Amino acid sequence: MASGTLFIGTRRYSSWSLRGWLAVRLAGLEVAERVLPLAEGGSPAVLAVSPSGQVPYLEHDGNRVWDSLAIAEYCAELSPALWPADRAARTHARVLSAEMHAGFRALRVAMPMNLGRDRALGGGITPEVRADLDRIERLWNDARAAHGAGGPYLFGAGLTVADAMFAPVVARLVSYRVALGPVAGAYRDAVRAHPLLQEWYRAAADEPAGWRLAKYEDLA
Repeated sequence: MASGTLFIGTRRYSSWSLRGWLAVRLAGLEVAERVLPLAEGGSPAVLAVSPSGQVPYLEHDGNRVWDSLAIAEYCAELSPALWPADRAARTHARVLSAEMHAGFRALRVAMPMNLGRDRALGGGITPEVRADLDRIERLWNDARAAHGAGGPYLFGAGLTVADAMFAPVVARLVSYRVALGPVAGAYRDAVRAHPLLQEWYRAAADEPAGWRLAKYEDLA
């Protein structure tokens, strides 16, 4: 029986929803999922239910959590394996997650998540976006070198909060056909191939065409 509800936005576009959804699924929380279509200039369906007016928003066992990183931390309290067991690795994962949560604005603006897109960014990549991409690749390479020997993800064999935080970046790099070095490219491919990412993509493809937004679909 479901013990709460996870509210998410249109899967095709909602990068923050993907982060929260991954954390909830990895933790095995038994919650109902409610998809709220995003809208141009604001989403009335989201405003009607979410305290922050944004998604994801989790209600679970009487608790209300309305930020993706807070949802991930909440899930990790219930499922500690969402963070690496080793303290040094766990610290590294927390720092990466916080940096992703707070930064990379140039990338977010220039390359909004659109799971239906499959073409490079028109006009090329600006220096600001290139700086974000280079930083992300360094972060991935460093984490893989320091802690990833046990598997294909940033910290080894299983997805952690850090991987959940970077999953929408993986989606962007695929959608916009961004070239990567061998280590980062292998990591991108491993995350994209994970069963949970495949499930999210399938569900996104099944969403009504009427939910699509011109500001994302018409981007050059």
